[in-house]
Amino acid sequence: MSGTMQSLRHQIDSAGDLQGVVGAMKALAASSIGQYQKAVGALDDYYRTVELGLSVCLRQTGPANLATPKPRKGGQPVGAVIFGSDQGLVGRFNEVVVDLALKTLKALPGKTQRLWAVGERAHSLLTESGLAPVDLLTAPASVHAITSIVGKLLIDGESAREKGEVVDVYVFHNHPKSGTGYEPVGKQLLPLDSAWQHKLSAVPWPSNAPPEIIGETQPALEAFIRGYLFVLLFQACAESLNSENASRLGAMQRAEKNIKNILEDLNEKFHRVRQASIDEELFDVVSGFEALSAKNK
Repeated sequence: MSGTMQSLRHQIDSAGDLQGVVGAMKALAASSIGQYQKAVGALDDYYRTVELGLSVCLRQTGPANLATPKPRKGGQPVGAVIFGSDQGLVGRFNEVVVDLALKTLKALPGKTQRLWAVGERAHSLLTESGLAPVDLLTAPASVHAITSIVGKLLIDGESAREKGEVVDVYVFHNHPKSGTGYEPVGKQLLPLDSAWQHKLSAVPWPSNAPPEIIGETQPALEAFIRGYLFVLLFQACAESLNSENASRLGAMQRAEKNIKNILEDLNEKFHRVRQASIDEELFDVVSGFEALSAKNK
């Protein structure tokens, strides 16, 4: 009986320690969600500014030559950026975004030549697919680390396009929904074709005073395009990190509930075993008293 009680006490202590770890991870995930939500919200004004600047440049110059190659028979070579996670305890966070990416890329007419995976978990899944060579980038651990990741992606992507390795570039990430939900989304990042240019040139200016570009238009256009690509990748990364922490928060909430139920069961078993032990000792005392009384008589 004592061995059983000792085993139950050990299980209760272990579950209590695990409950503390889960509580700490839950609090960390909840606090991280806030900073990424603020980052995504702050990008709206920046994106609007870049969009207006591009609109002015394209209206002034007309459709620009952005070095978009002519379509090839069999499709253009394709590259893609997939945002995942380095850490686990996020449910199917990495699986769903990788599944969407693979399904979309395999359906394209062009062959996928390069993949950039942000996060070891996504990198492992993409490598197993054997679709294309996969470059690994460490997932940022804070908002401040997103800029360096996005900068590297832009440099690598530009280098691959200059070498002719890729022409069409897509980006895939998880988009946060209400509560702790998320959904995988994907969009084409490059090339910036004529349809994209016509759409932006039609964006209305917010005031009656017509804007004017000082100096040459082409350098301004190129600068705005870099800002445009930067904000799209930054937004995708921030939304992915937001979704990751939301998924982890949901997983920790479920784990916390399960641990609570386990602790209740263990405590109930412990008290039942402890009461049985006390009853057994009382029976031994009563039996001993009765035996002594009978002997004395």
